[in-house]
Amino acid sequence: MFLSRFTNSSKMLHCISRMNSSTFKILNDIPKDNTVPQFTVGRKNGFLPWGAPLARLPEPFQIIDEILDEAPYYKRDGTPGKLATGSFGEYVREKLPLLDVSNIKDSALLFALYRDYTFLTSQYILEPCHLHYIATKSKDYGLGRSRLPANIAIPLVSLAKQLGAKPFMEYTCYATYNWQKIDPTGNCDAQNIKLVRHLEGSQHETGFVAVHIAMVQHSGELVSNVQDVLDAVEKRDREEFDICLKKMLTTTKIINVKMDTMWEYSSPKAYNNFRTYIMGTKSQPMFPNGVVYEGVSEEPTFYRGESGANDSIVPTIDNLLELTDTMPDNPFTAILKDFRTYRPVNHNAYLSYVEEKAKSIGVRAFATQDSNSTVLYQALLDQVSEFRERHWRFTKNYILKYSKHPRATGGSPIITWLPNQLATVMQAIVNIQNFIKEDELSHENKQLYVELTKKADTQLRILRREVEELKKDYPGQDIDFQEVEGYKPKKVETQSAATFGQAKPAVA
Repeated sequence: MFLSRFTNSSKMLHCISRMNSSTFKILNDIPKDNTVPQFTVGRKNGFLPWGAPLARLPEPFQIIDEILDEAPYYKRDGTPGKLATGSFGEYVREKLPLLDVSNIKDSALLFALYRDYTFLTSQYILEPCHLHYIATKSKDYGLGRSRLPANIAIPLVSLAKQLGAKPFMEYTCYATYNWQKIDPTGNCDAQNIKLVRHLEGSQHETGFVAVHIAMVQHSGELVSNVQDVLDAVEKRDREEFDICLKKMLTTTKIINVKMDTMWEYSSPKAYNNFRTYIMGTKSQPMFPNGVVYEGVSEEPTFYRGESGANDSIVPTIDNLLELTDTMPDNPFTAILKDFRTYRPVNHNAYLSYVEEKAKSIGVRAFATQDSNSTVLYQALLDQVSEFRERHWRFTKNYILKYSKHPRATGGSPIITWLPNQLATVMQAIVNIQNFIKEDELSHENKQLYVELTKKADTQLRILRREVEELKKDYPGQDIDFQEVEGYKPKKVETQSAATFGQAKPAVA
């Protein structure tokens, strides 16, 4: 029980935005109080931390800096690190003292320590897997270490409890709290980002993370867009609603353009050189019996690995457009919900607020009362589809071309999980046409409507054929609810992977 999802009391939510059925306090300015949790949602910082990530630790924690500097496959000076020689496990067991992290008040230090202990954890338990992967020439990962030593486990669990997080590497640890600006006065585009911590140490690893930061830097605009849309619906202001949807379209298009720069900054061939270390222990063959956290409990733990699915951008749009409710009732959707617990508590509170608020005021219903508004709503669905289609394209080119491992880093089936969400939004784009009367559309919106509907219908048919063909080469893609702890189907019969994307109409 001690290692389950941690929640903390009102202390954890001190100065954080509070949520009820109608309001959510969003940071409008950067706080002066250093106890405010770093991942408090704001109009300026969005889903990034409100302060610059702490790069170096103060005493008595500088020993962690020293260990993590020595760890990467390639150190900053280009020489082999401990992970390259297979000596990291012994090194960290001997060199790292058991440090007291039980009373950290400064939120930057608290999250930096959490980040760094999750790095130590992943490097320790997955070191044998990467060495095996190299030795077998990418055939499989062998077995990871099944026990995490107390000098890592005890502080990590304490830090996770203070944050309301899981004691394992999350997206915030590897990406959104793991960067520095090269030019402090510049923006967070990929060329201006360097990493605080590395797993492998190559420019491709840096580029991989940097592109994510470049995308999330626009989440402040997204948060503002979402609030403006909600306000317009609540006031039943059609003109303002359409203006806000157009602004949100601009923001989502920018994010998608940034996402597409991944090809420029991180080579598909290089991804598997560091992918091993962002895998988890849940639903992975490398950890059939989980991992015991020594000094905490002898009960084995199972956690999902780091994944972009932990990010809050697309789930926010899903919830605003009431798309989440249209996801099929199957194990893949259950995994999606499980992924969404691997993020900061304030992000989860915000997402719940958006979901509940959108339902209570009827964002989708308001949009579909006017044909031109409905086309703009459809265009936002298309941007969600674009995002998920890019993610699927990355999976095919960065992973499937170089690995037959059946699971993604988070433990989801590599072939069927992403298409579950992608097919749902494509179907929603097609279904929404039932609310559109072409003779009521502006010339611009009429062209957009025809283009989006035809595009989604074609992509959906191609996706379904593609997945069925790929499944032939990958085992274990059809799963049931038993693999997703805590979730049960609403119906007696579960939907199989063969029916992914065949959800009920997205709009009825």
